[in-house]
Amino acid sequence: MARRPGLTARLLMAQLLVVLAGLATLSVVAFTVGPPLLRGHLRSAVGAVTPHLSRHLEDAFLAAGGISLGIGIAAFLAAAVVAAVLLTRRLSRPIHDLADAADRVTAGDYTARLGPTRLGPEFETLTSAFDTMADALENTERTRHRLLGDVAHELRTPLATIEAYLEGLADGVRTLDAHTLDVLGAQTTRLHRLVEDISLVSRAEEHRLTLVRAVIPAARLADAAADAVRPGFQTKGVDLHVMVTPGTPAVDVDRDRLVQVLVNLLTNALRHTPVGGTVTVAAEPDRASVVIRVADTGEGIAAEHLPHIFERFYRADTGRDREHGGSGIGLAIARALVHAHGGTVSASSEGQGRGAVFRISLPAASARPDLQGSNVGA
Repeated sequence: MARRPGLTARLLMAQLLVVLAGLATLSVVAFTVGPPLLRGHLRSAVGAVTPHLSRHLEDAFLAAGGISLGIGIAAFLAAAVVAAVLLTRRLSRPIHDLADAADRVTAGDYTARLGPTRLGPEFETLTSAFDTMADALENTERTRHRLLGDVAHELRTPLATIEAYLEGLADGVRTLDAHTLDVLGAQTTRLHRLVEDISLVSRAEEHRLTLVRAVIPAARLADAAADAVRPGFQTKGVDLHVMVTPGTPAVDVDRDRLVQVLVNLLTNALRHTPVGGTVTVAAEPDRASVVIRVADTGEGIAAEHLPHIFERFYRADTGRDREHGGSGIGLAIARALVHAHGGTVSASSEGQGRGAVFRISLPAASARPDLQGSNVGA
């Protein structure tokens, strides 16, 4: 296959076409319209002109025009070549930089970035889009590496426990008593829960989660979640309050999924709130939305952790073990389920020791009866 001409050749050919088109137009006009005009002006100026003088003057006019056109063509061609070379050099550098950066990203180097081109808004938009894509790929790759490591860690601990007990049973060091069965059952349940949580979050993020929607008052969701976790609050000695603003509209949601979200947030709040503290779940209207807040008076969240707390397996307190600190996937599940309902979830904190607030915003439900009990695939 013949190689296509490069950018310089194409720019030069494009300018040559413009030059040649202009030259052809100028030639036709000059040599077709010029002589009759010259004869007319001569007759007007000096009267009758002999044929010999008229032909001589026309020949002089055509010669002068031809010389002028030749000089003009040479100047046009030289200018076209210089402009094509300069423009190509100016354009080729950012294009080559873009190609090199794309090759680096393809090879797995997601740190490749493009600098400003100073070639106008079109090129700036292109480089900005590339840098945004590279940032997203770098963040995705970093999250993937951390996810694989965290999954391996989560699986390693219960598997090591199960392996140790099985070896003890095989060596006769341990007996198959109630304690051993409880430990093996607990670790198996932990593995099963981890697999289910990862599957749930993946299905929700990939929009493969089926939601059984119904129009439910926000107060009923808050009460159901509070009732589910209240025994844990009473055991630890943390106060739990439910506050719903009168007139808060209902929401069109999957009841079990939204209660699961609130339970995750309440459990997280309980984990980080000391004895004697308070956790409040509140609901209120906000224009065309319903806002549900879970606020606590606990440890708070440092500013550097806030952008990451909804990521899978992310834990702000690395010193807390998995048995007491959670697997770090509960908040990821909460975010995925809220997004599946078309809502948003965010977290805020004034700093360490000043508590935290988790805010869920959901579209207010329509009062149409056809929404009752509908099945919606997220």
